[in-house]
Amino acid sequence: MIFPLALFFVFAAVQSFGAVYYVSTDGNDDAAGTKDKPFATLNKANAVVHAGDTVWIRGGIYDLHDTVFYARYKMTAGILLTASGESDSKRIHYLAYPGERPIFDATNLPVAAGEEHGDGTPEGAMYTSPIVIAAKYLHLKGFDVRNTPMIHNSNSGIFIYASKHIFLEQIDSHHNAGPGFFAHDGASGGGGHLFLNCDAHDNYDPTDWQGDGENADGFGVHYQYDGDTTKFIGCRAWWNSDDGYDVLAQEFPVVVENSYAMGNGYIHYGTSKPPNGNGNGFKMGYSRNDKGRHIIRNCVAWNNVATGFYSNYTTIGSTWINNTSYKNGDRSFGMPSTIYAEDERTRIAEVVPLMGDKAHVLKNNIAFPNKLSQIGTCWEKISSQNIDHYVDCPAGENNSWNLNLDLTEDDFESLDDPSMTVTGEDLSKIPGMLGPRNADGSLPNVDFLKLKKGSRAIDKGENVGLPFAGEAPDLGAFEYGLSSSAVASSSSANVLSSSSVSTSIVMRPDYFAKAFGLATVFDLQGRYLGILSAEQLRGSSITNALRIKFRAPGVYLVRRGRYLQRVNVW
Repeated sequence: MIFPLALFFVFAAVQSFGAVYYVSTDGNDDAAGTKDKPFATLNKANAVVHAGDTVWIRGGIYDLHDTVFYARYKMTAGILLTASGESDSKRIHYLAYPGERPIFDATNLPVAAGEEHGDGTPEGAMYTSPIVIAAKYLHLKGFDVRNTPMIHNSNSGIFIYASKHIFLEQIDSHHNAGPGFFAHDGASGGGGHLFLNCDAHDNYDPTDWQGDGENADGFGVHYQYDGDTTKFIGCRAWWNSDDGYDVLAQEFPVVVENSYAMGNGYIHYGTSKPPNGNGNGFKMGYSRNDKGRHIIRNCVAWNNVATGFYSNYTTIGSTWINNTSYKNGDRSFGMPSTIYAEDERTRIAEVVPLMGDKAHVLKNNIAFPNKLSQIGTCWEKISSQNIDHYVDCPAGENNSWNLNLDLTEDDFESLDDPSMTVTGEDLSKIPGMLGPRNADGSLPNVDFLKLKKGSRAIDKGENVGLPFAGEAPDLGAFEYGLSSSAVASSSSANVLSSSSVSTSIVMRPDYFAKAFGLATVFDLQGRYLGILSAEQLRGSSITNALRIKFRAPGVYLVRRGRYLQRVNVW
């Protein structure tokens, strides 16, 4: 009885907020777009939707074999989404029909033949993507994008251009000849996207004009100078030919939390390496204007070809909190930096340490094995001053290396996972860190890299405002004694309403039942339902307060301050 009740609640919420359309593999774009007479394409849906509307996408394989031209970026697209919502609480929703999985397959998509620079015509377009988003306030959820081909240029599975507050949830972009996801936020006032529980894997660009495997990252966010902060929560990137996460030339903060990067720099299910792939897990740089200070917390990087957590010669440090780096090929944490002239183009030092307010903040991290660069002792090279020597530089606080913890296998529940031993197979089908997600989209709950009872990394951290059990926070991404629900399983579009980089989603099963104060309630599509006042919460659990106020069973999202909790009411 639980699933029908939840399904009824979801549909009831959708019906009350706008028009509803359907798209199906056996639909017709000349049809009415109803459940019985669905459209055939999202391009047709895009032409009719308005703010607050919902498009339900039925399961099956959508063979993308036609393109439309997007003149603003000189590219072509299988699906071009340009219709916009009005706000975070009045989005346009493109959602997988409950219990079904749509797959957008680009195997037969005609790709752009243009080379390094497009000539402004459809025939000479530079890039082609299965899905191109050029809009504001959209919510996309629950489908696959795969098999994007290429000729000269790497083609992203999903390309976001000059957009604002795009919410992507439970989307898997894989086996594309380019990045799984690419956000290009060069236009003023954009960004503020949320990638929630998304996967990007097995992406590889063999014939890119810049080199074999050069540009197929899992997730990319680039070129933003102002606007709102983009966040990644509960995402995974593995076996991409270049990097897992790349924010090169991103001059505005990005937040990544509770996310994984494994095996980047490998191709063909981990059996080989392309000659031009970089292979970093989290490449969080560079910034040239001292404004791209990113936050990376509760993340895990393992078995990447190069560095697990990498700053990529930035001019401003980032904040690295409670991350775990395990058995990466080059370094666990690599924090190289440099300086540029005022034109932000001329590099005037090869390597220079970041000091003072510009320094990296590293707290509560685990490096295992402990391989570091530009931490504690930094190589400094400024050719114009003939400086080429090692100098002391910030080493962070309460990290495994500061505490001289020579961690071993005995400090962890397990160091075994299919991602460490299985090659030549699709890891998304094998139980493990990168295997099937939970029904709600949250990450699998496995023992890999979690601390075990008695671990020397327990209670060795600094209180940085995140939930912890025991006398003090633990080191690394997994707090011993806390539920694995510390990783968000669902979210509200309202999370994107603030540009503050401090906003996070943290799950504590008992937090809201014990807390008193104003709470905002949303449905699973992130739509505003109402307010729970302090009086309604006082003396009652969140569940009872929701039951009394809304008198309907279902799944609610409750936000209080920067915390968000998913609550089931039956």
